[in-house]
Amino acid sequence: MSAIELRGAPVARAINEKIALDVAALAVRGVTPCLVSVQVGEDDASRIYRGQQQKKAAALGIEYRRCDLPVGTQADLESALRELNADFTVHGIILQTPLPRGYDLNAMQDMIDPRKDVDGVTAGNLGAVMCGRPGLYPSTAQSAYELIRASGIELKGKEAVIIGRSAIVGKPVAMMLVNERATITMCHTGTEAAGKLEEHVRRAEILVVAAGVAGLIPGNWVRPGAVVIDVGINYVNDKIVGDIDAQDISERAAYVSPVPGGVGPLTVTMLLRNTVLAAERLAGSTCHTSAS
Repeated sequence: MSAIELRGAPVARAINEKIALDVAALAVRGVTPCLVSVQVGEDDASRIYRGQQQKKAAALGIEYRRCDLPVGTQADLESALRELNADFTVHGIILQTPLPRGYDLNAMQDMIDPRKDVDGVTAGNLGAVMCGRPGLYPSTAQSAYELIRASGIELKGKEAVIIGRSAIVGKPVAMMLVNERATITMCHTGTEAAGKLEEHVRRAEILVVAAGVAGLIPGNWVRPGAVVIDVGINYVNDKIVGDIDAQDISERAAYVSPVPGGVGPLTVTMLLRNTVLAAERLAGSTCHTSAS
């Protein structure tokens, strides 16, 4: 039996319906959620991503602004972020990456007011994930988590293996699953160097791969009946592929997120959900949507 595809678009549509309820409730109070995208210099990938943000924001009644800065000094970016933090009409700020050479990304991300950090990259929001407390969680990590939930699998007690230890994908996904009482193994380059990656993958009932390495995991390593979330976006021979070699996986996994079409379509929705959550919290009320 072939694996059931966990596609992002249907999950996003259901979440968008809840977002629309909150946007309408805020409108009654005279509040329009506002997301500001900050870009330093030019970047083709960011241009595409920002276009997606703007289109989906408009469809949901969320105001979208662009803050475009020329490549200059880090002080210019610091000044812009301070102004946005102080602007009460702005509820969400996303700093597009990569930044030009010479900019300290971590320092710039940490300048964003955690209440407006809708990309979930500040230490405060990452700490909220760790502690299982309300916060604005990283968009891509939330997308992976929502796809796992869409499978309907009971998370408590499941063996979950996360490949990739990044602060905004691997680690927060692991913490979200820990908070649901799954049993977590986190793998990384050290695991691979020790020759132990395969044995961990074969044990996984839930497998999340976010390493950014095309074909890192052969399909025949996947445990029969597993839920597989492929977060990888890689370009091979002008095609987008994931981190898992698709060969054999559809006959082994119970559920699998395709690349493209899986995690990707959900990321902007998670960003906009965070924007509405931020607007609600800054306005001092509760809302229909909830952080994962």
